[in-house]
Amino acid sequence: MNKDQVKGRVEQAKGSVKEATGKVVGNKKLEVEGKIDKATGKTQATYGDLKEDAKDAIKHQQDVRRDPDDLRRDADDIRRNQP
Repeated sequence: MNKDQVKGRVEQAKGSVKEATGKVVGNKKLEVEGKIDKATGKTQATYGDLKEDAKDAIKHQQDVRRDPDDLRRDADDIRRNQP
């Protein structure tokens, strides 16, 4: 989990509390602020999720990529084992 994911989810939670408090006390301004905070937090968390997905995809590609010498050795082994 990266900092954008954490900060975004915290902002969403803060927004939910503000929105609920605004509804309970009848404060439209606080309610709207809460909705804005929730939307901002969701955007930041989504951005963090995308960053994490990109990082994972790059790591996966690096893991998949193999040394060309290994590939040659594998091909030589296959040729030697064919009848």
